[in-house]
Amino acid sequence: MSHAVTIQEPQAQPQVSQTRYRERSRAGSHISNRAYDFLYDPLFIVSSEKDHTQANIQATLIRSRLRKVPRFKTMFSNLIHYPRYSLYWSKSDPVPPFISREWKGHEEKHRAALRQLATTDTSFQMPREVYEDPEVTGKNRYKYFERPFLPFFQQMPFNVVYAVSKAEPYTFPPTSTKHLSIPSKSTVGTQTDYRDADVQTDPYSPEYVVCQDSIPELLTLATLTWGRGLPAGQAEVEMIERAREKRAWEATLPALSDTSQFEKRRKMMNEMERKEWAFREQEIEKLQEIRLEVLKELLRKREENQNEVNMKHLNARWSKLQEAKEAKMAKIQRTHVSTIRKLVGKRKNIEGKLERRNIIKDYSDYASQVYGPLSRLGCFPDNNSEDFVVKNYYLNTYEGLVELESCLPDFVTQPRIRAPKPKVITTKAGFLKRAARLDYELAEVHKALLDKKNKVLEAKKPPRFLQRNPVPQPRLPTPTLEMTSNEEEEIEMAVIYLQKLLRGRVVQNMMFEGKEKRLELIQELRTCHALQEDEKLVKKAEKQVTLALQRQRNLHEHKVSLVENHLAGLEGRALADMFDFLSKELVRLQEERRIHAFVMLAERQRRVREAEECGRRQVEKQRLREEDEIFKEVVKVHHSTISSYLEDIILNTEANTAEEQARAEIEKMAEKINDIAYEMESRRTYLQSEEIVAELVYSFLIPEVQKYFVKEKVKNAQQKHILAAHQIIHSYTESMVQKRLTEGEQDEASNAAMLLEKETQNENNS
Repeated sequence: MSHAVTIQEPQAQPQVSQTRYRERSRAGSHISNRAYDFLYDPLFIVSSEKDHTQANIQATLIRSRLRKVPRFKTMFSNLIHYPRYSLYWSKSDPVPPFISREWKGHEEKHRAALRQLATTDTSFQMPREVYEDPEVTGKNRYKYFERPFLPFFQQMPFNVVYAVSKAEPYTFPPTSTKHLSIPSKSTVGTQTDYRDADVQTDPYSPEYVVCQDSIPELLTLATLTWGRGLPAGQAEVEMIERAREKRAWEATLPALSDTSQFEKRRKMMNEMERKEWAFREQEIEKLQEIRLEVLKELLRKREENQNEVNMKHLNARWSKLQEAKEAKMAKIQRTHVSTIRKLVGKRKNIEGKLERRNIIKDYSDYASQVYGPLSRLGCFPDNNSEDFVVKNYYLNTYEGLVELESCLPDFVTQPRIRAPKPKVITTKAGFLKRAARLDYELAEVHKALLDKKNKVLEAKKPPRFLQRNPVPQPRLPTPTLEMTSNEEEEIEMAVIYLQKLLRGRVVQNMMFEGKEKRLELIQELRTCHALQEDEKLVKKAEKQVTLALQRQRNLHEHKVSLVENHLAGLEGRALADMFDFLSKELVRLQEERRIHAFVMLAERQRRVREAEECGRRQVEKQRLREEDEIFKEVVKVHHSTISSYLEDIILNTEANTAEEQARAEIEKMAEKINDIAYEMESRRTYLQSEEIVAELVYSFLIPEVQKYFVKEKVKNAQQKHILAAHQIIHSYTESMVQKRLTEGEQDEASNAAMLLEKETQNENNS
């Protein structure tokens, strides 16, 4: 396959590529990455100066030069008066200073005016335009390419030939991962002038020219494109092989002009058709198998999803039942504990005896009713606890916190952390202080104790060699005092005897103190283990006396309790009758007061409802009046809008008809003027042409100025009428609003006065 690149002359640069590039530049002008193409791109063209200004404004809005600078002291603050960042205007301009920000169309207009002047004035010399180097083989090479003409009936896209991928040899990984390997290639993103739909998604395909009377085999694969058959797989390779076989079979077919071989040609074509049908059936079977596999996979996934949903439902149901079971078990356990506690309490006092309160026991037991009273016994320790809650405006509201924070000094909101200073352990003379020396000695002692405590005793190893046992040194002789005379010896013996007496007295005092401390225990032991008969008889007599005294005391207490019971019964009956009468009287008084209060509340509610109904009626009447006024105003506005709409329609139709008539007259006059101009053009001189140009300029400028002045006058006149209409409308609406407000205030004051009169009359009557 032969390739040839067609290069044109620079003067014959294709206009199609120029227009395509303009379309691409217009399409990409809205991209934020290319916001300043209208300034620095020489091929970016806008239609007018207005579009240039609009593009400049859009680029300025996209590239905002406001920057947020965080404040490190209040970076995490959410308060208004302590912002966490500040805004500033960036001085850096994304457009370089040497690029002009003016519209490029002024130069084009100037050139067009010069060309027109050169055509009308033969004496005017057009300045020569200097063209830059087109750089055909450089950066502008893409402008001088075009697609070749392919000898096909239908337009086919150019093909792409790919090189065969070479398998790289296996490289073993490095032994050490300390230093990472640097790749030899890297992918870098670039910015191009083409759109994504042109070339950025497809690989590069060079242009080519096909020689005459030759159709390369590669052009039969022109229908394959990137993503649609390329890179080629097994199916594409099989298709290419079948196409080659079919071309070889078509080459072996007899010619149509040979009538003798017609039957052979028909048989060959029938056989080929059967083969194609068989191949097509195989493809259909393959597709059906693939679809069947896909359907099986979908069914399997659906069954798995259904099983997952069922398992979720079962797990949710099981968890609910488990929670109900646990709640029921907890309830049963609580009931069991409470019943056991009640039974234990009943067993403590089976006989039902009344016991007096033991205050010492209650205050010594921290689980008693003194420390933890029960609410079922009528004690509520947390009642009215909200009275002791501190309600502070500066702590419970955001405004209070802001005010409190504004009153605090700076070191509270902005803490200052100071580095700790090293502890000075030396004096000015360079000696260690006593405290430092003591700390050092205590640290050494503590370390020695820890070492001794954590020291592990090592087992003694048997000696490998004979060792000599050390012989202990003989004990030194005990020193003795030599007495020089008998008097000194007697004094020494007297001192030793006095020491013995003192030691014995100390031991005697210790024994006496121990006996005094354990005196009760000694007496108990004597009572339990009395061995003498006399002591037993004494104890027995004491026991009989004690029992007699107990019997007398019990009899006396029984008589006293009987008398007290009779007196208590009489007092109880009298008190019960009195309390019954008082309670009934209290209930009667409470019911009477409650009924009176209900009557007063009902009367007050009736008066309040009557007042509300009266006020509601007045409000409804006022609202009806307002709606009537609004309806009247709306009708007036509708009438005025209809009249103004009809006036606008009539004026527009008059203007359109006048414009059409003026256009027709202008066309007729233009035809006449053209005929006259053509006749004058054939006979005029240079001076006459100059006069004509001057008259045309005069006739064009003066009407335009007059038209502008007329428009300004009309606009000023309309502005006066519009201002007058606005003043009238606003004054009328303001007077109506004030009138309605005064009427509403008067109605509310009258209603309030009526309500106050009714309430005073009812109170006087009651």
